[in-house]
Amino acid sequence: MRYMVFVKMAPDPGEVPPALIEAMGAEMGQAFADGTMIAAGGLGGGEQIVELRLTDGTITNTDGPYAEAKELVGGFSIIEARSQAEAVEGARRVLELHQQYWPGWEGAVEIRPIWSQDGTAAAG
Repeated sequence: MRYMVFVKMAPDPGEVPPALIEAMGAEMGQAFADGTMIAAGGLGGGEQIVELRLTDGTITNTDGPYAEAKELVGGFSIIEARSQAEAVEGARRVLELHQQYWPGWEGAVEIRPIWSQDGTAAAG
């Protein structure tokens, strides 16, 4: 089953330690090689964010940055896992790498199953 994984963090977390970049590169390289990672990347923030919202029949457009934002989605991946537990374990490894190589970093990883148009689990 496929899952979308989001890494959420403070809007300005500071400079990413080179050791974390190296460790994440190795982890992601292995995941791409074994077929468990389908796609991954960082996401722009601040003034690059645009939100469209439909409320009471009206579409509004709001441009970033958002002063009230406590967390932003800073990265994503699409993974293939045999179970939700396996997807959660992979996400835990991402947080453990941040814990090890970026002391003081705080954030969250959100894991969501990807559904096909017919409402069934999306598979690779």
